[in-house]
This record gives sequence, C-alpha cells and structure tokens, in this order.
Amino acid sequence: LRIIAGLERADRGQVLFEGEDAPVRDVRHRGVGFGFQHYALFRHMTVFENVAFGLRVRPRARRPAEAEIVRKVTDLLKLVQLDWLSDRYPSQLSGGQRQRVALARAIVCQPKVLLLDEPLSALDAKLRHAMQVELKQIQQKVGITFIFVTHDQEEALSMSDRIAVINKGRIEQLGDAAAIYHQPRTTFVANFIGQANILEVEVSAGEGPAAKVKLQGGLELSLAPGALAPGTQRALISIRPEKIFIRKSREAADNCFEAQVVEEIFKGATDQMLLRTESGLELWAVVANESARQEPVHRGEKVFCHLHRDDIVLLQGA
Repeated sequence: LRIIAGLERADRGQVLFEGEDAPVRDVRHRGVGFGFQHYALFRHMTVFENVAFGLRVRPRARRPAEAEIVRKVTDLLKLVQLDWLSDRYPSQLSGGQRQRVALARAIVCQPKVLLLDEPLSALDAKLRHAMQVELKQIQQKVGITFIFVTHDQEEALSMSDRIAVINKGRIEQLGDAAAIYHQPRTTFVANFIGQANILEVEVSAGEGPAAKVKLQGGLELSLAPGALAPGTQRALISIRPEKIFIRKSREAADNCFEAQVVEEIFKGATDQMLLRTESGLELWAVVANESARQEPVHRGEKVFCHLHRDDIVLLQGA
C-alpha cells in the first residue's frame, strides 16, 4: 500500500495509474486516499472537522469555498450515517463509528484509489460483519476503487470483486472470489482461502476422459477430462471439505468410498467431521447440521463418501 501511495519506492516493477507510470507523479498528485488500521483520527477535532480536514488544507487555489466544504462534508456524513454525530469528538464514538469517520475523511477529497489497511481488524465479530456490508455499499455508491488488505479470508471473499492472494511478496493467484475459492492454483491458496484437504497422488490413467489418480491405500479417484497434463506421474490435489457428500449407503457412481467418522466438531450451522478410510487416509468434511436433506451422521459410524470429479482440483507445484 505504501508503494502504491508513493510513500515507499519499489525496488523493481511498475505502479501504473491510468496507464501512466506512478513514480513520475508527486505523492500529492496521485489522487490516493489512505485508511489506516487504527484510524488515526485527530482527537482534538470534531467528526465534522476530521472529515473536512483534507479539503481545508488544500492550497488556496484548489481549496473549495467554505459553503462547498460544508455541503460536501454534510453529504458524506449522511452517506456513512454519522450526520447526527457531527459535533462529537473521536473519544465519544464507538469503534464502528470511528471507522466510518476515517473512511469519510479519506473519501471527501475524491481520490481515484482508496487504500485500506485492515480497517475492520479492531472491531468485534458482529460489528465487523455489519461494517463489511456497509463498506461494500459505500464503495458502490461513491464509485471509487478500494484496495483492501485483510488476513480474514471470509472478509476477502464476501467483499471483493477481485482478490490477489500474496505469499512472501508475490501474487500466487489473482481472480474473482469464486475462481480463487473453487479453482485454487497452488497449495498456499487452497490452504489460505478456506479449508482444504491437500493430498499427494499417483497418476494411474492420465489420458482422455478416464483420467484417474491413486491415493494412499490404493483408493482411485476419477478426474475431470483434461485435468492432467500429458506425462504427469505425480500430483497434488485439493478437495474442499464441503464438497464431500456423506451418505449411509453406497451409490453406483465414480468416486465413492467407505470411511469412519473418527471426530465430530459441532459448529452451529455445520458439523465438521474427520473421516478415516480403512487404509488410514484422513479427510475433513463439513456437513449441514442435521438438515432435512442431510442424513444424521455421528462419531464412530461407518459412512460412504461421494465426490464429484469436478470438485477435485489439481494444484501446481507437486
């Protein structure tokens, strides 16, 4: 974020703003807003003055008239639902209200890009969820690109149009939320975004529609056509826990195998289950908690696991 904002110099690579190399622009002329993790509000200023600050400190030639400043700040405070608190000080606000003040202060100067550094990390879980919805709605109303850093995978999936998963300074995968979640390219992405069973497999049939891989204990799984590159001998696959359908009876279909429920963890809406095959292979599964469509399954029971071949994802970097 600091490199995009112009506060740090990149060792290599480019930052482009509308096709123009950003380093040729002075930091003040990049049109970037910055929302800090701990808000950095001015404690001696009211909510109104905090939001108006960016407009008031502009050079005289670019500074709006006072009536225009009042109009812009008032409209923005209404947008973030804080107009009724305009004369309060930061110490008199809740965490969610402070976050919205910081957001309004960053938006009021109409930046081309708004950089947000984990802005919701200091909030409790319920307020954080509510603010996720609000932030998304505000972004759509003001029409500004938000670059939002978060270590909360659910937050990234629920808020983003595009996600960049970064590992040790490198982008592992870039795409929309559905692609990142359902088609992870690497082990890191599969493990970092949601839960995943990562398994090493041997290729038993890699040609045509009958591509198959062999797991521990000789268990074979069929893959989607074209999943394996010619000549592949070993590979890594990812299986999301919720993609494993558990039944008490076997179905006449590919990718059906028997296992025992060795651990059951109640999570409210779902149950998380550790499954173990006769050969010792262990997989995590997630099932709806006693829903009308899901047969009740409990610890110690034998079950049949069903996998659709499209839900078995081949990973890079075996």
